[in-house]
Amino acid sequence: MTQAVPMVEIWRGDFLESAHSGHAVVCDDSGQIVEAWGDPEAIVLPRSSAKMIQALPLITSGAAKATSLTSEHLALACASHNGAAIHTTRVERWLETQGLSDAALRCGPQMPDDRPAREAIICAHESPCQIHNNCSGKHAGFLTLAQHLGAGPEYVDADHPVQKACLDAFERTTGETSPGFGIDGCSAPNFATSLTGMARAMAHFAAAPPDSAEAQLHQAMRKHPDLVAGEKRACTELMRAMDGKVAIKTGAEAFFIAILPEQKLGVALKIVDGTTRASECAIAAILVKLGVLDPDHPATRKRMNAPITNRRDIQTGWIRPSAALA
Repeated sequence: MTQAVPMVEIWRGDFLESAHSGHAVVCDDSGQIVEAWGDPEAIVLPRSSAKMIQALPLITSGAAKATSLTSEHLALACASHNGAAIHTTRVERWLETQGLSDAALRCGPQMPDDRPAREAIICAHESPCQIHNNCSGKHAGFLTLAQHLGAGPEYVDADHPVQKACLDAFERTTGETSPGFGIDGCSAPNFATSLTGMARAMAHFAAAPPDSAEAQLHQAMRKHPDLVAGEKRACTELMRAMDGKVAIKTGAEAFFIAILPEQKLGVALKIVDGTTRASECAIAAILVKLGVLDPDHPATRKRMNAPITNRRDIQTGWIRPSAALA
């Protein structure tokens, strides 16, 4: 087994203070590895980076067409959003059109990351709803699929028709039999695969025909980067920096994917210590290396070769990609 390789370095003055190691794979439209770092066969849980795969049955089943879902709905189905008004109002309306409410969700309540939304809840002495959960768009999609299939309300159960459809889509796109699953933060099963399998799945999305379910989903993500994450978030800012030509998606514990339709490439990345600052720097470095992200764009420099400052705004160091990614 190949060991994880150093991918991101934290420098304090002239001293290398910390380092983050990881694995990454780039696959082409034939499913073959174009470039890899660390162990391509490492078994991973892609977490929220797999949301576009989990959203595939929403389209392939006919549920999206039957309920007149738009590209905004599809972007939200792939989102890990901030819980801002642009997210929660859309999810709430989506549920209402299905005759459902917050109570039908199974993702659990979450205080929104969006500051105005969070402060409004605190000032009103209220509690967050499940609609505020960063995964509420994905769960609205699950509910829409469940209704279309005539299935029961416990759509997060592993043996529920919704999750069986998700597993089928996952194994079809990764080209692998999943060795199992873990329960995600939003209570849904998160299926495991090799890192190569996940990169292969993203290349499958990248090379899919324009009218396919896969293309509809990555097109929605690229068209609505603000719905996929939110202001100041890496997914939103980096997709904007690439002029909507590439779809990227983070996942918990420092996972990242990228879908490059013009190059027909897919990327999967895992930082082994689960640190988000490292996964953001590493995915930016890989996208720069692949020629789709400007290294001098402010969104890039915010995460790659970014200055570290102290509480007096004095620069104390840098966060940089390692030599392996440079």
